Amino acid sequence: MTPQPGSGVVRAEATGQAAPAVDRALVDAVRPLLEANGAPGHLDRAAFDAALAVAVEQAVRASGAILGSHTFAQVCRAVRDELVGAGPLQPLLDDPLVTDVLVNGPREVWVERAGRLTRTRVDLGTVQDVRALAVRLAGAGGQRLDDASPTVDARLPDGTRLHAVLPPVAPRCPLLSLRVVRSRAFTLDELVAAGTLAPGVVAVLRALLVARANLLVSGATGSGKTTLLASLLSAVPHDERLVVIEEAEEIAPAHPHVVRLLARRANVDGAGQVELADLVRQALRMRPDRLVLGECRGAEVREVMAALNTGHEGGCATVHANAAADVPARLEALAALAGLGRDAVAAQAASAFDAVLHMRRERDGMRRLAEIAMVDRAPDGALRVAVAVTVDGDRAVPGPAWAALAARVGLRTAAGAA
Repeated sequence: MTPQPGSGVVRAEATGQAAPAVDRALVDAVRPLLEANGAPGHLDRAAFDAALAVAVEQAVRASGAILGSHTFAQVCRAVRDELVGAGPLQPLLDDPLVTDVLVNGPREVWVERAGRLTRTRVDLGTVQDVRALAVRLAGAGGQRLDDASPTVDARLPDGTRLHAVLPPVAPRCPLLSLRVVRSRAFTLDELVAAGTLAPGVVAVLRALLVARANLLVSGATGSGKTTLLASLLSAVPHDERLVVIEEAEEIAPAHPHVVRLLARRANVDGAGQVELADLVRQALRMRPDRLVLGECRGAEVREVMAALNTGHEGGCATVHANAAADVPARLEALAALAGLGRDAVAAQAASAFDAVLHMRRERDGMRRLAEIAMVDRAPDGALRVAVAVTVDGDRAVPGPAWAALAARVGLRTAAGAA
């Protein structure tokens, strides 16, 4: 794997990285050669890789190094990662078992793999190298990250979600959090095989889809809300039109008719902002069979509830909540941002949403559908979420609101029954 001694092209691998660490001088030499061979921004992946190989070969030849075919391919990949990827972090992001990459310092890189956090041996160099990587990734996501704007949320070109914080907000070193967004939606049966769904709840979920029930998927960050929602939407009949509204493109159902609307932040002059609430109103004019909001996190909840109260069935949204029973308090807090009082929220939500699907992240790292609950109003008029199905291991246990759920979707057998 090592080229001729003293070449300066590749540093010996001593950090446990999946690829050799490329000398900065080589990257700097490749960049102008690559631009001379064709503007990278205007090339597709195959054309870019071809132009990159030519540029790397020219730069290596100029340095006097001799590389074997295997090492040359590794160097090309490492240079590509430095130019348009996440540098030394890219092999971690490419690991299909990795969901999160967390950088706490140059030699403090952690990954969540298969639901568990583990520390890697990746060495990012110096604190300044970490800062340069964070700034470059933010720029790739179209966001600004500097002393005047020391925090950023961005979406990288491959869909990876980036959150970065610079000193002095992060006292010792820039902090990076990268969440991998997988492009393939799982089927409901695959979620059963993975342990996310108990076998007995699949029939209930399919019945909710057939009955065009309006669903609210709740759970904590990283509990699998988006994964479940994408799987549910993949099971929607293919002759229906899905209009999906998100802050950033995450939901990727395996469905032939999906159109997307993405929110847009204001530019440096404070103009051009398009909020989720605006997009919900626009979506109503786009003939949606099912209206989908990726996440309710603010005043847009008012527009969603209003939309689902105007004859639009089969809609879906997600919301952060600790448990299904906590959803009313969460909706009230969000709706208060839109000026709605408690009574108005209860009236709107009870009519807008049929069921809550609550996801929970267990201590073993698994994400599981823990509860299915029905939304209605209590005798005192307050918004109520009553549990219809509780998942206990692999068993789906009927709860107090099972009869209401069965009546809504036309099920005759209890949850979990054959």
